[in-house]
Amino acid sequence: MTVSAQQRRFVFERAGRCCEYCRFGGGRQPVDFHTDHIVAVKHGADVAAIGPFTNEATRLFNPRQQDWDEHFQIESDASLSGLTPEGRATVLVLRMNEAPRIEQRFGEQLLGNYPCQSNP
Repeated sequence: MTVSAQQRRFVFERAGRCCEYCRFGGGRQPVDFHTDHIVAVKHGADVAAIGPFTNEATRLFNPRQQDWDEHFQIESDASLSGLTPEGRATVLVLRMNEAPRIEQRFGEQLLGNYPCQSNP
């Protein structure tokens, strides 16, 4: 299954031009954002993971149904902490704290552009 340009644009606009997972702003073009995290096209069904502290199957965070602030926290170095089993599993599965991602968020944070202020 391929995500069409029209679908990508719809998701991008619905999210207020922000990544609903890491809160990184996307400017005017949605090309850098993944639109398939809830049920990932590339994997077929990334909807759960083994929780890093619980070792139990844990559903991933769903931005269409859950409140971001209840599940994540942005640290001073722009890394993301999961506050709940869903948040921790999502940070792990989506590799949200890989060094290049943290560096990009930190740079934008220094410029006052991170976190993105979405208005979906």
